[in-house]
Amino acid sequence: MAYLGVNIDHVATVRNARGTVSPDPIQAALLAEANGADGITAHLREDRRHITDRDIERLKVSIKTRLNMEMAATEEMLAIACHVKPYMCTLVPERREELTTEGGLDVVTNLSSLKPIIQGLQKSGIRVSLFIDGNLEQVEASKASAADIVEFHTGKYCDSKGKSQQQELSKLIEAAGRCVSLGIEVNAGHGLNYDNVKPILAMPGLYELNIGHSIVSEALYVGFPAAVRRMKDLIQ
Repeated sequence: MAYLGVNIDHVATVRNARGTVSPDPIQAALLAEANGADGITAHLREDRRHITDRDIERLKVSIKTRLNMEMAATEEMLAIACHVKPYMCTLVPERREELTTEGGLDVVTNLSSLKPIIQGLQKSGIRVSLFIDGNLEQVEASKASAADIVEFHTGKYCDSKGKSQQQELSKLIEAAGRCVSLGIEVNAGHGLNYDNVKPILAMPGLYELNIGHSIVSEALYVGFPAAVRRMKDLIQ
């Protein structure tokens, strides 16, 4: 059984659209925990388009489960993370022009620049996850980086159909299997929803799914507690 990490970024997106204090992402995080979430994920972007520094600090002292802070591999974010000390940081690629994260981190190309960030986080007692595509070369580089975890980008799987979707799933399963053999913890996320999440559970060693947009969207119709419970029931 995989654990469920609920990403509350887009609660903050709605709040920021009007520049008010509501809806409060911290309240959403507490509701998620009360209804089965095993962890809370929040992405502190360079442009602060949704989650803010204050949100991260409030989440750390408010939630009872595990805080996963998504961040770019920069000195600014390293300093913030080492101050807040979340349970885990997930290093992701980041471009200001993108609407959402478009692909996995290129660990192969950026291994030398990633290592000091990873080591800095780990020295502060923070577990480190790398957000990568389902690619064996990226898995091997992640092992070389000494990261604790990889989170597989499931966007290509979610965006494809039929035979293509099965091929993308097979790549993820193969890459996850390699992680297991290398002793790397396996997470997955991006684009997962109530219709496509079940096949992902076939990934070997899958520990946690991080899901946000589909839960926040469903919550508009049924409420946040029911939206979280429905996803939790599916992955159980």
